[in-house]
Amino acid sequence: MYQKISEKDTERLYKLKETIEQARDSFLGYPVSKDFDYSELSSFLQYPINNLGDPFEDGTYKVQTHEMEREVVSFFAKLFRAQPSDYWGYITNGGSESNLYGLYLARELYPKGMVYYSESTHYSVRKNIHLLNIPSIIIRSQENGEIDYEDFENTVRMNRHKPAIVLTTFGTTMKEAKDDVSKIKSILKNLAIQDHYIHCDAALSGTYGAFMEPRIPFDFRDGADSISISGHKFIGSPIPSGVIITKRSNRDRIAKGISYIGSLDTTITGSRNGHSPLFLWYALKKLGVDGLRARYQKSLETAVYCENRLKEIGINAWRNPNSITVVLPKTSLEIKQKWQLATEGDVAHVICMPNVTKAQIDEFIYDISVCPNTVEEEFELDF
Repeated sequence: MYQKISEKDTERLYKLKETIEQARDSFLGYPVSKDFDYSELSSFLQYPINNLGDPFEDGTYKVQTHEMEREVVSFFAKLFRAQPSDYWGYITNGGSESNLYGLYLARELYPKGMVYYSESTHYSVRKNIHLLNIPSIIIRSQENGEIDYEDFENTVRMNRHKPAIVLTTFGTTMKEAKDDVSKIKSILKNLAIQDHYIHCDAALSGTYGAFMEPRIPFDFRDGADSISISGHKFIGSPIPSGVIITKRSNRDRIAKGISYIGSLDTTITGSRNGHSPLFLWYALKKLGVDGLRARYQKSLETAVYCENRLKEIGINAWRNPNSITVVLPKTSLEIKQKWQLATEGDVAHVICMPNVTKAQIDEFIYDISVCPNTVEEEFELDF
């Protein structure tokens, strides 16, 4: 039987909520949307929702949201121009699990394959490659963070006897650079490497990649075999989540039946969070394609404003094409801590998520203009 929580612990919860609220309202350096409202779904928190097994298969556990999960997968499969008769996916715990699944699928298809990824690739990829025990080679990045296609071609040419597993990034961590999947596909074709697999890590930018003008190739029609995005970034969610979309024909080659749950073992984890699919389904129903497009246009407008305001005060700020991330030189420690700016090497960034306002940008610009121009010496923050 539960006992009433003590006054001391109640006070701790109150202070924690206050601290989290303050932190939420003052960060510009992380790709997390905070303008969501899922209060209409609060009653679902009283249920042990577990999306056990494959979302496209009937199982014996019925306290689940598989139907909503399938609709979320179908939404993004269509957005990413997957073949209507050949797509599959599920809601993951986040981008790291999504990337792990893409690499796991590639390894099962090509056990003797070699993984290629750029030095700007998210840190989870190195960890996942280690977990899967796949040989790999790091490719140089260009100055803007995009993969160096010449270095990629030269490196793959030296390993033509091995299947190629390529990890592309559509929106790198620090500079939101975007690798061109069609160029990667063309290089593999020119080298006559028929056994290959391309996974696109599109954690942030993939959610709005279809709305970019001019368009940057990244989806299934461009040559990707699987694509991963994050649910808690551009869309926003109280619980971190991700989406992995791949080809059903590839998934079928690794599926295994599990009798006691009455479903296929096709995901990384056994038990899976069933609330996240509900949140994403709810958000997509309210937004739709047009809402996502408008959300991106708003962020893009704010990013242009931020870049121009920084330049006005003499800061050498810049953006990659179609990017909502503004790159600037590393700031003082005071500015970094107040605005929670992610820093790597000599650069920091401001990510103009949909909740970021021009008023916030103006306050940020003011702080930089009055703060002494001294940068931190040693401490760096990556994510």
